[in-house]
Amino acid sequence: MSERQACRVVKQPRGTQRYRPTQRDDEDTLTQAIVTLASQYGRYGYRRITARCNGRAGRWARTGSSGSGVVRG
Repeated sequence: MSERQACRVVKQPRGTQRYRPTQRDDEDTLTQAIVTLASQYGRYGYRRITARCNGRAGRWARTGSSGSGVVRG
């Protein structure tokens, strides 16, 4: 049975069958940084953690005492 026929039988796109996952070179370092930041800042969501990892934490670094992420002036 050919790949095309087999994929048709199970109703799976052939692209899914051929997918090869790639891993970035810095994947382990990034994972460790995320775990460290998540344990340090427990109530932060994934967007804040990502921003901290990317060095764009300016907006959240200036939050008020409410912690809502809204900068009140």
